[in-house]
Amino acid sequence: MPAAPTFEAVFAVMQAAASGDLEARVPLPVEVNVEDSATKFAITLNLLLDDLAYRAKERSRYEERLRQSQKMEAIGNLAGGIAHDFNNMLSVILGYTDLARTALAGDDPVRLDLDEVMTAAERAKNLTSQLLTFSRKQVLRAQVLDLNSVLRGVRGMLEPLLGGAVELGLSLTEPLAAIKADQGQLEQVIMNLVVNARDSMPNGGKLTLETANVELDPSYAASHPGVTTGRYVLLAVSDSGIGMERAVLDRCFEPFFTTKREGKGTGLGLATVFGIVRQSGGHIAVYSEPGHGTTFKTYFPETTERPEMREVLLTQKPPGGAETVLLVEDLDSVRALSDAVLTRRGYRVLAASGGEEALRLAGEHAGTIHLLVTDVVMPRMTGPELATRIAALRPNIKVLFMSGYTDGAIVEHGLLPVGSEFLQKPAAPAALLDRVRKLLGAT
Repeated sequence: MPAAPTFEAVFAVMQAAASGDLEARVPLPVEVNVEDSATKFAITLNLLLDDLAYRAKERSRYEERLRQSQKMEAIGNLAGGIAHDFNNMLSVILGYTDLARTALAGDDPVRLDLDEVMTAAERAKNLTSQLLTFSRKQVLRAQVLDLNSVLRGVRGMLEPLLGGAVELGLSLTEPLAAIKADQGQLEQVIMNLVVNARDSMPNGGKLTLETANVELDPSYAASHPGVTTGRYVLLAVSDSGIGMERAVLDRCFEPFFTTKREGKGTGLGLATVFGIVRQSGGHIAVYSEPGHGTTFKTYFPETTERPEMREVLLTQKPPGGAETVLLVEDLDSVRALSDAVLTRRGYRVLAASGGEEALRLAGEHAGTIHLLVTDVVMPRMTGPELATRIAALRPNIKVLFMSGYTDGAIVEHGLLPVGSEFLQKPAAPAALLDRVRKLLGAT
């Protein structure tokens, strides 16, 4: 059977027919022998109209995907900004509540009330963390990983989660190309997709996790805004559940959108998955029909790098120390809290509201400055820029970055400067003290 005529071929025949050249020929999709010029013209016109209709439909689909992509980007920017500001407020709430609790006896009724405040604040902290993940403003500790090994490692946690009614199957490609991702975040992607699949199979069913080496070609990228062509590692999570209607499918990655009844979900699970995959340089697509199950396909860029050797440090929790800490935080309330936490544990604190003041203090201080604790995003001078300039003045200083999210350059690459340490805000006083003590070593 000859190939269907192209738009250009059909248009050429149209022009020829219009000009009176009745000998013009065009390959038709079936074997026919048409000599009558009017019939030939009618067939050609129908083919042209079909082609135009197909192109219009494809253009409409692409424009809808583009609008959806732009909407998700706008929601992400809004969510990230709100979560960052809220994290700063939570830092103060958690910090001062913890300080007040430790000053009270264990059976003091006020301490019990403060325990409830801490519990609620921790829940709010988890929500803001998920919003930051969706908006791709989390810090990723990327390392070279074998996705198959990660799946085998979490399988033991997945089976109890699914219960006996859901059958779990793995279909893993060997050998599988390596990817570069944050293992903790990758495990969160797997867990969230599995939980979503389990909830779509209330009466049981089959869940399949599949890996493969794939290549996304220009035609796929052209129909999926934001996708870069190249070699990827695929993780597909398929269930035999109830499926999703188009209206739900179009909104499934939006934060706080959920079809579950009240109290059964926050609507942030798939939003978190979306953010992690996109910040890792990947792509996620979903295919579903009511009554025919759902498949989520995540694509992570292939890497040729080899796994890195990482030193494992033992966590130590001594009560404090006597070293000098240069603390840099542009938000007054957060700076005051961190200053109080460190000072009460014996540290000498040089507090600065920004990079320029920190450089002045570092130049004026006669003794050793053992540690720089700095926010990442600050006006006029970022934390990484400040760390570079401080290191030129004091080469042996250690650095701890803190932030609710990172600046544009770090977010784009998903990494902090090589060898740096990072503490996510809001951080409880114990977490700050633990990280400081670990960086400075045992006393």
